[in-house]
Amino acid sequence: MPSAAAGDPLPRPFAIVAALGTAQTLAWASSTYLPAILASPIARELGMSRAAVFGAFSVALLVTAVLGPAAGRAIDRHGGRGVLAASNLILAAGLGLLALAQSAWMVYGAWCVIGAGMALGLYDTAFAALVRIYGVAARKPITGITLIAGFASTVGWPMTAALDALVGWRGACLTWAALHLVVGLPLHLGFLPRVRRAAAAGGAAAPPEAPAAGVGAARRRTAWLLALYFAVTAFVTSAMAAHLPGLLAAMGAGAAAAVMAAALLGPAQVAARFAEFAAASRLKYHPLAAARVATALHPLGALVLLGLGGPPLAAAVFAILHGAGNGMITIAKGTLPLALFGAAGYGLQQGYLSVGARALQALAPYAFGLLLEARGGGAALLLSAGLSLLALGALALIAAGPVRTSGR
Repeated sequence: MPSAAAGDPLPRPFAIVAALGTAQTLAWASSTYLPAILASPIARELGMSRAAVFGAFSVALLVTAVLGPAAGRAIDRHGGRGVLAASNLILAAGLGLLALAQSAWMVYGAWCVIGAGMALGLYDTAFAALVRIYGVAARKPITGITLIAGFASTVGWPMTAALDALVGWRGACLTWAALHLVVGLPLHLGFLPRVRRAAAAGGAAAPPEAPAAGVGAARRRTAWLLALYFAVTAFVTSAMAAHLPGLLAAMGAGAAAAVMAAALLGPAQVAARFAEFAAASRLKYHPLAAARVATALHPLGALVLLGLGGPPLAAAVFAILHGAGNGMITIAKGTLPLALFGAAGYGLQQGYLSVGARALQALAPYAFGLLLEARGGGAALLLSAGLSLLALGALALIAAGPVRTSGR
């Protein structure tokens, strides 16, 4: 694995995982999970619609998609310490601009800055930073940070709501900005090691050797299938995050039952990630196997919900199965490219694989909401289940092969 620069000892994995997991919780809570709470107060004060505020968030996701490959390339070359530290500064700046916004165009401009910070500071770059440090041994640390950051919504939504009640939405944005400077930035600078520009023994940042023609064609085919998988599952995840309570209500669950069932999503994600962490520590299996199981859980839950309608038990089963699958899919998006392609150029590869995912993630809340309103819960559920089956089909076309054990 790559070593730290001379005189800069490599921290233990536990310290890095704890620091990155905490910083990821902050990053997600102050960006992706912010509009759900602040869209209404922002819209009321500035004379915008809620849809317009969420449109600004969609623009941020598109900015993230565009900048993702460059962020990954920077980590491949220089390591994650500087990139992730820069994300704290940029997210703080974007949140500060949002707090000062007096018009719709200023809201959109602020979210463009926040989108740039998201490109540098969310899971894709954190995973790449771990791979840059640990090479192909990064699988367990990747799982570890998702275990901690799985509580981002559990922490972020109540905290943002409390701040909005105490100091208003502008004060909430400024508080999150300050936390990036006094918590996130020191965590990244204090716990992530400096790494050499050229990788050491593990070769994690070294450019891959040119493969033979047949091998290169197979690799490109696998990359396209993975990109399809990333994009389709991102659509489903984003649609459920925005509309799960409404979907369950449309399927016949009462409003209270729908909210209670949707609340099971977070615990199910964390429980599934913990199970994956424990299993990966004890069993030898390819990440592709875990990804296939994870992707099958949403259609299985949809079958239960479509078959039984929306009684509270069926709604809860669906939320648990979707949440468990989504929790494991998050890990798979970090570990699958590592297992299939190795550690060389991981950051850039991850950036390219995420372009389509970010675009569909931005589209999903609007498109899924239109279908839910026009055709009802059954049609919307069939769409999400069908897309999950498409993703499962993409995984079925990928040959597992041996887990890559070097940078190439």
